[in-house]
Amino acid sequence: MKTPEIKKVLTDKAWQANHLNEYIQITGWVRSIRHSKAGISFIEINDGSSILSIQAVAPKALVNYCEIEKITTGVSITVSGILVESMGKGQDVEIQAKEVKILGIIEEPENYPIAKKRHTFEYLRGLPHLRIRTNTFGAIARIRSSVANRIHNFFFENGFHWVSTPIITSSDCEGAGELFKVSTLDYAQKNSTATSANYTDDFFAKETFLTVSGQMNAEAYCLAMSKVYTFGPTFRAENSNTSRHLAEFWMVEPEIAFADLEDNATLAETLLKAIVGHVLENCSEDLNFFTQQIDNALTERLSRVLEKKFEKISYTDAVEILKKSKRDFQFPIKWGLDLQSEHERFLTEDYANGPVIVSDYPKDIKAFYMRLNDDGETVAAMDVLVPGIGEIIGGSQREERLHVIDSRIQNQKLRKELSWYRDLRKYGTVPHAGFGLGFERLVSYITGMENIRDCIPFPRTPGNARI
Repeated sequence: MKTPEIKKVLTDKAWQANHLNEYIQITGWVRSIRHSKAGISFIEINDGSSILSIQAVAPKALVNYCEIEKITTGVSITVSGILVESMGKGQDVEIQAKEVKILGIIEEPENYPIAKKRHTFEYLRGLPHLRIRTNTFGAIARIRSSVANRIHNFFFENGFHWVSTPIITSSDCEGAGELFKVSTLDYAQKNSTATSANYTDDFFAKETFLTVSGQMNAEAYCLAMSKVYTFGPTFRAENSNTSRHLAEFWMVEPEIAFADLEDNATLAETLLKAIVGHVLENCSEDLNFFTQQIDNALTERLSRVLEKKFEKISYTDAVEILKKSKRDFQFPIKWGLDLQSEHERFLTEDYANGPVIVSDYPKDIKAFYMRLNDDGETVAAMDVLVPGIGEIIGGSQREERLHVIDSRIQNQKLRKELSWYRDLRKYGTVPHAGFGLGFERLVSYITGMENIRDCIPFPRTPGNARI
């Protein structure tokens, strides 16, 4: 017998109409069970396809009812029975069980870490292999999966090509030096060879790292295929224990040729609106859960993303707006200093009441590859800021002029080899632009979850690489 997903049984009205009063079979894990004095057990079963669980009504007449009475939260079962209209609240149908098979019990149920009670997110972070069994993390996983699918479809619908950029690289894209080194040499040997910068005995015969960004590699393909994107894991060896940082996270990075900063900003806004519209239309059950349990303004805030055109201001104007606010910020506001999270949130939540695109940052606080503006002091960079999160996208028009990028590389004394990157400017250079969208920050924004460690299945942070 074919086993339908519980989501289909509960939400597909056409399917319900075709199978009402018919014999069906479902599988899943017990979320809760209660027994009546009349000798009837009510079992809530979930299979991960939806936040919703289906109720199976098991009468005492079943041959293994004594085993059913011992079922606890987390037990996996198969239920076969008749799909009928439900007399209870919150669901249209339920199953009158004719057979309940127990597939996997919970050993030592009194010690089951995900017992049916409310757990703190901090507690659940210590159980990354089990927390997915809770409503919250099941909903995060479904939204994350759905959003990833929409991102890929968005780019394909708009003529982009997906490029698989390398995870192991010899380049430090950002020039910040926060890199995980990749080596097959043992620690003592690595120390001695690194001192003399001699990597001849190492696997790649040169110094290599885990990538901080796929941008530069994507640029190479962009300058032959016009529109490309990469979507993969990136790594930062930043010793930061905050709710906003991960050592391993995923990035969406499109690159477009024959494009300037305005084209880049338009692409960023269009992408974000496509994602938010998709979630509002296709993930309503999980989104309603987050609105009820995490942030009651969530759905309204996401809806405003579709309704409003993103406000655009220059970095210089942003600094003036922040100064005139008379707000007592923790970090100083001064032209030439980078904006902090508190500044970004003020601009989105108090000034614009929605997403803001800030552009034209001072060149000294941005990467060497960003196009130098005519004023010689700023670069064609942009950050997309959203309420509750701050920066969610960072991008720029890339510097396509060889003599300018050579000057910036020399001034910043970058230690890496960039001859291949210079070739992109030597041989048929064109104006081009791109950005990076932090996937976990996006998931955080969509779900209202405050800690980014809850927005990735197995978080990697300083001192923590569990599982």
